[in-house]
Amino acid sequence: MRAAIVEAPGKVSVTTVPDPEPGPRDVIVKVASCGLCGTDLHILQGEFAPSLPIVPGHEFAGEIVEVGSDVTELAVGDLVAVDPSLHCHECKYCRSGRGNLCDRWAAIGVTVAGGAAEFARAPVANCVRLPAHVDVRDAALIEPLSCAVRGYDVLSGNLGAEVLIYGSGTMGLMMLELAKRTGAASVDILDVNPERLATARQLGVDGSGAYADELHRPQGWDLVVDATGNAAAIQDGLGRVAKGGTFLQFGVADYATTATVEPYRIYNQEITITGSMAVLHSYERAAALFAAGVLDPAVFISDRLPLEQYAQAMERFRAGKGRKIVVEP
Repeated sequence: MRAAIVEAPGKVSVTTVPDPEPGPRDVIVKVASCGLCGTDLHILQGEFAPSLPIVPGHEFAGEIVEVGSDVTELAVGDLVAVDPSLHCHECKYCRSGRGNLCDRWAAIGVTVAGGAAEFARAPVANCVRLPAHVDVRDAALIEPLSCAVRGYDVLSGNLGAEVLIYGSGTMGLMMLELAKRTGAASVDILDVNPERLATARQLGVDGSGAYADELHRPQGWDLVVDATGNAAAIQDGLGRVAKGGTFLQFGVADYATTATVEPYRIYNQEITITGSMAVLHSYERAAALFAAGVLDPAVFISDRLPLEQYAQAMERFRAGKGRKIVVEP
């Protein structure tokens, strides 16, 4: 089969590799689409994958074309979206229901071969069958949506919150759509990319701009979400949290990124700083939300490129062009 391969830091190509074979409780998925995200850039930089080469792609969906000998839940021909999470189910964190913090954390497309290929192997337990009305080519959006659902899981319910989101890329826009549905009184969004900011305005925001000072809210926001991983945005966002408010680190930052905090302010104003890591008990709910129309794929997916143009797709993503970019084998 044809697959994208990250061969070494900074080097990616599309080549022919052996077809995957299912284990007893695995299925083989013919990939319909595979999304690109910030994690893929980190893999290309040599940060996340423990060893290279690797087939990337942790956001994918497709048709089951082969099942393992012990698989009864799904059948050849079923259309599925795939949760990439691979937890050990043995460590302290897995046993306490926090598999996303697994001591042996692994993921399809991050530590084992993923969906940037014609075919991908996945445990049957990681597959969610798609209803008939969902276009499987759009369903690569379910994985990033499941991360956004997890992001809201870590937050205390707070009806009427005033929300500020840094970044109107795919993840920022998903956090925007969920904020509007979780009782936010207002949602503002910031981005220095005018094209992406225009998409946020299309979806509906209360305020928007390149910088927080443009929004004239000296008291700050109840909830500030960083969906960029950018050091300057994170640092600015930490200073925009209102008294009693929360800062959520949702964007994936480089390992070397740092920010400073004021411990007295955190104490005196009872500010909460928290993070959200990947997917946890949120994939099936995200699939249900997606099937119910919480996202408009026509808005979120800006580019569909053939697998052979994976390197070009990565360059387009790195340059901040478009919104969600998917490759279609």
